[in-house]
Amino acid sequence: MIAMAKRLLATPTPLELATRELVQAQRSKLEAETALDYAANMVQYNDDRINRLRVRLNELQGEIA
Repeated sequence: MIAMAKRLLATPTPLELATRELVQAQRSKLEAETALDYAANMVQYNDDRINRLRVRLNELQGEIA
């Protein structure tokens, strides 16, 4: 119990700090990659939507003329 408390209160070594920072950087990168995937898919979704609506508008304008 005392040993565990000492470990929790001990100043981390440079190796421990670097390891923690590396893990955090890897997590941040994964989150950014996920956001990038989402954004790219949203761009494609809206491109497809714009094209579909343009085609539909052209069809409707052809019916009116």
